[in-house]
Amino acid sequence: MVKPAHRNYSRYARQAAELLGLMIHNARIERGITVADVAERAGLSRGLVHRIEKGEMGSSIGAAFEVAAIVGLRLFEAESTTLTRHLSMERDKLSLLPQSARTGTTKVKDDF
Repeated sequence: MVKPAHRNYSRYARQAAELLGLMIHNARIERGITVADVAERAGLSRGLVHRIEKGEMGSSIGAAFEVAAIVGLRLFEAESTTLTRHLSMERDKLSLLPQSARTGTTKVKDDF
């Protein structure tokens, strides 16, 4: 398998990742939770938790969201019921689109 070349991210994306990382770090410190505790609860390595807190772009968004939830950081300024309602509304919008406009799940063969 060939390792992909270094990816360039927009300044906005880099700053957003850094902001999320700092917010996670600060919430963890304020609650007196160690990196080891967060890593154990999330099922992640301590190194990945550190990379998330540094805002490294290669970190999984799922892992970052899980760490944010563990340290009590609220994302999207919404209660869980509000978040569920917004998800439902977005799914309803998607269901109204014609099938041809939806993104496919078939694997694209790009090994020329």
